[in-house]
Amino acid sequence: MADAKVIPFDDDRSRQSAQRTGRRRTVPGRRKAEPGPLAPPAAPVSALPRAQESAEQPSGARTGDEREQGGGWDRRIAGGLSFLRRRITGEYDVDEFGYDKELTDQVLMSILRPFYEKYFRVEVKGVENIPAEGGALVVANHSGTLPLDGLMMQVAVHDHHPAGRHLRLLAADLVFMLPVVNELARKAGHTLACSEDAQALLERGEVVGVMPEGFKGIGKPFGERYKLQRFGRGGFVSTALKAGTPIVPCSIVGAEEIYPMIGNAKTLARLLGFPYFPITPTFPWLGPAGLVPLPTKWTIQFGEPIPTDAYPPEAAEDPMLMFNLTDQVREQIQHTLYKLLVQRRSVFF
Repeated sequence: MADAKVIPFDDDRSRQSAQRTGRRRTVPGRRKAEPGPLAPPAAPVSALPRAQESAEQPSGARTGDEREQGGGWDRRIAGGLSFLRRRITGEYDVDEFGYDKELTDQVLMSILRPFYEKYFRVEVKGVENIPAEGGALVVANHSGTLPLDGLMMQVAVHDHHPAGRHLRLLAADLVFMLPVVNELARKAGHTLACSEDAQALLERGEVVGVMPEGFKGIGKPFGERYKLQRFGRGGFVSTALKAGTPIVPCSIVGAEEIYPMIGNAKTLARLLGFPYFPITPTFPWLGPAGLVPLPTKWTIQFGEPIPTDAYPPEAAEDPMLMFNLTDQVREQIQHTLYKLLVQRRSVFF
């Protein structure tokens, strides 16, 4: 695949000098008035009021601020056209998992950011606990009926980590069976939730995100909100041990209330091939409008990393060690959830 070409945004057009020459134009047929002996000396051009200076500029001339603003728009337009050209010609890079960094940074994050900042008003804590370099496995709780919590966690790491890290999420098989969602997930850096892909990413020094509750967490009824489900068999711990990367617990508060799940149409879910078919106070009663999530206030907190590099390679085959580490991560996430819930003033504020 051809490497992406870098097209500079700055142009080489010469700019007009911001320093005035101090000369005044004389109109033909008129004599320039001579100052009298008692007249005060003329003020220097630099001391003229801004309005008078602007009035004396030639018609159509732009000020320095206007030229700077125009240059910024020129660079944005040039960058946008360059981006579109690379999309059309295919001159952009993706890795073996389909991750498109340029598309994620410039398009996908821009789409998700208004939901993150304005709609859910996400507050991030402890993002610096994710290492500035090298691999790390972020383990978080899962909730909300639809997996918006994973996307908001990805924006939190992308926008707020001091080293500008990118979060590569592990997703369920169902995500990659849906036509449009499959392509977008691959472009955003998501990959199949299997130990082989996770270990390959960790060994490359990537930050990988996993939600071990899976569909049990995201599809649990509203009455069991913020109660963690079983973390599977601890496969994520085994992967971290093999790669020697730290485990960073992550607790998300606010996602449980975006779609309060009060029922589950299991028969319809089986017919559609879904793990569950949610019934909420707004869906399916309001039709497509029922898919709009409630604007809850979110908090995402990353906890202290749990190191794994001190264990020998064969530790990944020790079931008792995996059980203990899995339970430690789960308890830390659950304890932080309770702590954040006590501190929360309201679901929406």
